[in-house]
Amino acid sequence: MKSIQPRKQRKNLYNAPLHKRRKWLASHLAEDLMLRYNKRSVPVVRGDTVKVVRGNFKNHVDKVREVDLVRQVIEIEGVVTTKVDGSKVPRPIHPSNVIITKLNLTDPRRREKLERGLSEEAKKEIEMEAQKQIEEERLEEERRKEEEAKKAAEEEQAEEEEGAEEKETVAEAKEAQEQPEEQTKQLEEESTEEAEEEVENKEEPEPVEEAKEAEEQVEEKVAEDEQPNDAKGLEKERGLEQEPLEEKKKGGKAAEDLNNKDIEG
Repeated sequence: MKSIQPRKQRKNLYNAPLHKRRKWLASHLAEDLMLRYNKRSVPVVRGDTVKVVRGNFKNHVDKVREVDLVRQVIEIEGVVTTKVDGSKVPRPIHPSNVIITKLNLTDPRRREKLERGLSEEAKKEIEMEAQKQIEEERLEEERRKEEEAKKAAEEEQAEEEEGAEEKETVAEAKEAQEQPEEQTKQLEEESTEEAEEEVENKEEPEPVEEAKEAEEQVEEKVAEDEQPNDAKGLEKERGLEQEPLEEKKKGGKAAEDLNNKDIEG
């Protein structure tokens, strides 16, 4: 930048393209790295180990988890702040407030830039360290995948258990709903059976009437068996009464004959 006016410098800073912002997002190297790579500062990348030298998190050492080119800040693992609601969020830090203690050498283009102007021994050391970091990163990736798979399996198992519990609850609810339905069905069946029996009884009155007639006949026979003597006595009395009447009639006729004979004589 050639202008010395602050307004133009700020305008250039806020309107700069990303390839320029990337170069500006650099931090100083630790002393041992400065001697090894013959550089004072390099752009920060994700995976570099840094040490905070200013602010509330001074002397905190951890890896860089995110690089924000737009806001010109970095996020470090373990550097977090607590919000009012209790949730924790990363605390962004400017790269000028940290120093790089260990470089991430897994990127071959970055290794190539660091190896420029160095001796063969230094280049071999860089390559060996890069291989170690790649192996560590591979192992860490495998471990992370295993943990994710384990967590996914646990989540699936928990979901299956929840599904089984939900199915049990649904089955219990269905059973609870089916019980009154079954009771109502049974009541309906019983009522239909009773109605059918009533209809059959109405349709078949003859056996009932025959049974009644048979009962009446039995009762009449019993009554006849109980009153035979009385009927015979009445018949005898009637016969005795009829005999004197006939005798009287005969006597009257004889007297009339006698009277008629006297008159004729």
